[in-house]
Amino acid sequence: MADKTAPAGATARARWPEPRARKFRQAAFVYLHLGILYEAAAWVMYRHDMLPARFGPPVLFLLLGAGIVLFVFWGLFGWENVWIARIIWGVQALRFPPLINRAFVDTELSRLPPGFYIIAMVIVLVSMWALARAAWDL
Repeated sequence: MADKTAPAGATARARWPEPRARKFRQAAFVYLHLGILYEAAAWVMYRHDMLPARFGPPVLFLLLGAGIVLFVFWGLFGWENVWIARIIWGVQALRFPPLINRAFVDTELSRLPPGFYIIAMVIVLVSMWALARAAWDL
C-alpha cells in the first residue's frame, strides 16, 4: 500500500531506500553541474574559434552534449539506474589521462593554460565521487 503522505508519483520512483535514493539525486545534480560547466566551456571555446570543425559543425556537438547531459541526469534522478552511474563513472575515469597529460606533461604550447585542465580534473573527480556513491552505495 502506498504511503498517503508521499507526493504524487513519488512511489513510482522510490525503488531504493531513501539514503540510496538521496545519493542518486546528489549524483544527478553533480553531473548536471559538470555538464553545464563543460557546455559553457565548449561554448566559450566555440566563440573563440578554438573547437575543431573536422568532425562536423561544433554547434551539433554542443547540442549532442546537452542531450547526453540531460539523458544522464534523468537516468540518475528519474530512473535511479546503477548502470548509468557505473558507465558514466567509467567514462569519467577515461577523461583523466588526457587531462593529466595537458595539465602536467604536454610540453607543446596550448591555447589553454594548464590550470584549466587541473580544475577540470577536480570537477571530474567530484563527479566521480558522487557517481560512485550512487552506483555502489558507498
